[in-house]
Amino acid sequence: MMSDFTYATGKRKNAISRTRLYAGTGQITVNGRPFEDYFPRKSLQMVVQQPLKLVKMLERFDIKANCTGGGVSGQAEALRHGISRALCALDPELRAVLKPAGLLTRDARKKERKKYGLRGARASFQFSKR
Repeated sequence: MMSDFTYATGKRKNAISRTRLYAGTGQITVNGRPFEDYFPRKSLQMVVQQPLKLVKMLERFDIKANCTGGGVSGQAEALRHGISRALCALDPELRAVLKPAGLLTRDARKKERKKYGLRGARASFQFSKR
């Protein structure tokens, strides 16, 4: 077992990230893989590192996360949410920096369900008057 850690859960759409923050050197591991491999797009890597850059602690923590559900983008944002929550649990004073940036707010937008009698959530079948 490794040293003590701070735990937080992040969510976005159908993605859930169980995040653990350890004191360390800045390594981020997602599902047992380096996060650069798990999130190959630079934009997603920036999303994941956003809370750490904001509080200027990029090299202070090792992060281990398990991400399930959703797609790659949703998982990246769920991980960002989890990291932000864990940082806030570790040092409540960081809330003043993270909250205005919108990183502690759970993004509640989800896919709207399909309705009966329609083609999709709101899209209808083509209507012909004659």
